[in-house]
Amino acid sequence: MSASPLTLPFTDAEKTDIRRFCGYPAYGAGAAGFQSWRFFQAYGTLEYRMNNLAPAEYAVIRSVYLVQLYPLEVAIPAAAGNLDTASAAVWTHNSEEVHQREELFDDWRRRLCGFLGLPPGPALSYGGIALIV
Repeated sequence: MSASPLTLPFTDAEKTDIRRFCGYPAYGAGAAGFQSWRFFQAYGTLEYRMNNLAPAEYAVIRSVYLVQLYPLEVAIPAAAGNLDTASAAVWTHNSEEVHQREELFDDWRRRLCGFLGLPPGPALSYGGIALIV
């Protein structure tokens, strides 16, 4: 019996997307030379987890998180098409739409970080000082 595609290890493209969604910088070409993940404990944890999840955990990330994050990500720039319209006939666009879509997208990104057991990366942090105990 062969494994379901949902339960197989991540492809390089999926790992790249997970890094982005979790707010971590690009991995680069590999282990040679200066690599930023070596200097961030959480990034090392992310790399380890992406390579060592249980089959059911691969399935959860694909079927719960990635399936939500991809459309949420592309909906943000698509909403920018309404930025020039303050009112049209009886329809009035939501001036907070882009911000609300970004918040929803970032919320799902943080949920993915929580499932992986690591803090949001530098590109997803709220700013300020974060203490990890």
